[in-house]
Amino acid sequence: MGKRILALGMGLLFSILWASASAATKIGLRAVQPFTICVVRFFLAGLLMISISHLVMRKRLPRGKEWGQVALYGLLTNSIYLGLFVIAMQQVSPGLGTLGVATNPVFINLLTAIILRQRLKWVVLVSLALCMGGVVLAAWPLLRNSTATPAGLLILLVGMLAYSIGVFYFSRVKWDGLHLLTINGWQVFFGGLFLLPFAFAMYRPERTHWNMDSIGSILWLAIPVSIGAVQLWLYLIREDAARASFWLFLCPVFGFLIAHLVTGELITGYTFVGMALVIGGVYWLHAKAPRQVVE
Repeated sequence: MGKRILALGMGLLFSILWASASAATKIGLRAVQPFTICVVRFFLAGLLMISISHLVMRKRLPRGKEWGQVALYGLLTNSIYLGLFVIAMQQVSPGLGTLGVATNPVFINLLTAIILRQRLKWVVLVSLALCMGGVVLAAWPLLRNSTATPAGLLILLVGMLAYSIGVFYFSRVKWDGLHLLTINGWQVFFGGLFLLPFAFAMYRPERTHWNMDSIGSILWLAIPVSIGAVQLWLYLIREDAARASFWLFLCPVFGFLIAHLVTGELITGYTFVGMALVIGGVYWLHAKAPRQVVE
């Protein structure tokens, strides 16, 4: 029981921190170019985690094929996913940005079923229905009143697919006891390294302003999100990737609340009813399928 409560608390904290990334990114884009945000964020977070892992905690370095595994994971979940996400956020509102996160559990569970040739259990289908219904209901007023371009939504969707593939890949790789902070630090660092040429090629000094918006946004994205939220996420998906993916359903709900407080986006009774459905779906999954979600 204690372990389940701990997992629920970690999942809720992850959802809140991860949801805050959309509003933080939108604020940062007022002053800094997209790839500049990504690269500075990744290097700052990566170097902090690498230093703590190897210099303070004395954890071992990746070795052999682990370097390739960490680099590939960083390419999928940082370079591609977050690179596309920050581009999409130029054309999509923060609320709709967090709504895109809700597609990840669908992709992850479908990838699990298709690649492993396993049948989804009925409890997962019920949870998916409750969560998706809650997300759609919470998003309904936002979809009617927010502006977004088809290109922005498509870029967001492609990024989510890359992230889901990365999550599935992480859950299937044998890490041989490599510490989570080590994995997180190096994958974020590689994510910045892969994006660095694009950041240099697209950099325009006149479009970069270092002020409270840009510095505050990058610090928040680097420390609470890239370090705190991702560390929680790696723990959750190491335990059970498919079940952990349902915490992503809560991100749009918290995202709507944060966007309302920070940017004044519309929030209504639909949001609260949707939140209840999403929380119900997550609880249903944890209560009815504590061990596995496929058979």
